[in-house]
Amino acid sequence: MLKILKLKATSIFLKFLGVRDVEEKLISIIRDTEKASNKIVNARNPYFNHKVTNEISDRDDIVFVTSRFRSGSTLLWNLFRQTELCTSYYEPFNERRWFNPNFRGENVDQTHRGVDDYWSEYNEMEDLEKLYDEDWIKHRLLMDESSVDINMKSYIEQLVTRAPKRPILQFNRIDFRLPWVKQHFPNAKILHLYRHPRDQWLSFLTDEKKMNKDQIEKTYSDAFYLDLWCEDLYKHFPVLDKKITPHPYQRFYYIWKLSYLYGKKYADISISFEDLTTDTNNAIKEIMNTVNLENVPIKELCDIISPPKHNRWKTYADEQWFIEHENKCEQNLNLMFTHK
Repeated sequence: MLKILKLKATSIFLKFLGVRDVEEKLISIIRDTEKASNKIVNARNPYFNHKVTNEISDRDDIVFVTSRFRSGSTLLWNLFRQTELCTSYYEPFNERRWFNPNFRGENVDQTHRGVDDYWSEYNEMEDLEKLYDEDWIKHRLLMDESSVDINMKSYIEQLVTRAPKRPILQFNRIDFRLPWVKQHFPNAKILHLYRHPRDQWLSFLTDEKKMNKDQIEKTYSDAFYLDLWCEDLYKHFPVLDKKITPHPYQRFYYIWKLSYLYGKKYADISISFEDLTTDTNNAIKEIMNTVNLENVPIKELCDIISPPKHNRWKTYADEQWFIEHENKCEQNLNLMFTHK
């Protein structure tokens, strides 16, 4: 009987936490708590002065790749992997936990051409389980310079330390965490990849006929974390709230544009998926020059790329349909931010 009462009490408490007003109050408390740490400066201990070094964080050979889902980031990750000069880590925060052979499974997305596995670089790293936190994929997706996550930092540092070659870390979940990345890995290079939002939108849809332009508000089914991200990020960007922006393409476009703005601000280089797949030779040269990677087999890497069909969005809706949704979003973004 006592066990049943405990379960019921837990269930009621969890529902209570899920109430929007309660959730927002808790978020406010957490933010105030984080702000408190910014009011104190860590000074030297008057009794001794240990020299604290940040050898891993201060390394200048680390490369972070940041991109949205379905933007060609797997292709870019594979290019680094094929150079044989790098240890190229695929999506370190992924819930499949590449370091855990009993958890990651064996399947590979068939749209990822030339990729046989995502996890070879993680082999014999099962101990990373003690640092990994699956909440990284759905909570605190925005982290600024003052944010604190000791396990996240340690997890990334472990990957860097264990990389036998130049460490490349390809992420789909750090675009709004780039201020934090820049703060803790100040000498690392950040490479930002983006894709035309309309084509990326089509790549989001698992069933274009069912989720057509006329029925999308009723038939949209989330396959690439759009709803999950909006649920976390609306606290920072209210336009992502479904109540304010019910249309899924508009929510998608908001996140695409915000991600693009973060990438342009914090990355050492921003490059489009279209340039990477159509002006491949020059794009790869620019990337490798930016990250200071020499003796790269440019021609061999170019041969890996099979250019996809661009402008597929025209099969989904006419330009006016997209323009109407995008203009509405841009008007609201202009109210939110300084614009040029």
